[in-house]
Amino acid sequence: MRFSLSLTYLFSYNLLQFCGHTWILANMTARFLSFGEDAQAGTFYFVGVMMSACQLLSLLELFHIADGFEECRLFPRFMQIMERNVLLFLLVSLEEFQSKPIVCVQFYLWNILGLLRYPHELFCLIGTPYFKMLWVHQTLSIPVYLLSAVTEGISISHMLPYLSESEGMDSVQLKAPASKYINSPYILMGWLILLILGSSLTLILLMKERKENLESWDRKLKKD
Repeated sequence: MRFSLSLTYLFSYNLLQFCGHTWILANMTARFLSFGEDAQAGTFYFVGVMMSACQLLSLLELFHIADGFEECRLFPRFMQIMERNVLLFLLVSLEEFQSKPIVCVQFYLWNILGLLRYPHELFCLIGTPYFKMLWVHQTLSIPVYLLSAVTEGISISHMLPYLSESEGMDSVQLKAPASKYINSPYILMGWLILLILGSSLTLILLMKERKENLESWDRKLKKD
């Protein structure tokens, strides 16, 4: 009974994420074909709510891994989810940055990653996935994630001037024995350093995971 409930839940979750990312990608592509480059300015306005919902919902994936519903490394998934949610939080806070073309590029990369993952997860739940689908998911996700991480770093570096302009308003006071203020641009630079280190480690783990999964598939084929 527990197995069937968990299977139904995971299937519903992955299907919901797949439909959400498909809707976002279709909406963005239709707007781009209709309005050309002018569509980039309104990307966040038209799909930001759905993208935020999908990324907030993805926090559940950390519990999936921790509870054993999903077998994969926790750190790479944790890093990817935190990268996206932190950047989305910054985008919501900086309305003047939402119309930048790089936001459109970032959303496209996130959607491609989602559409590489969730169909594969659905096939894994209902049966054995095709080798080509496994290979595409394990192989293409790595360069797309690399591009996504680079774009996230560029986005954050471009946000720094916006935060510096409102330095007095955006400062955060720490409750410590000595009264100290850390301006949000410095917090953002600290996050940028963590992003670089975390993304590098995530790439290494993703490549290792790809090698293990493909080798496991080869051993399975040899046994059959």
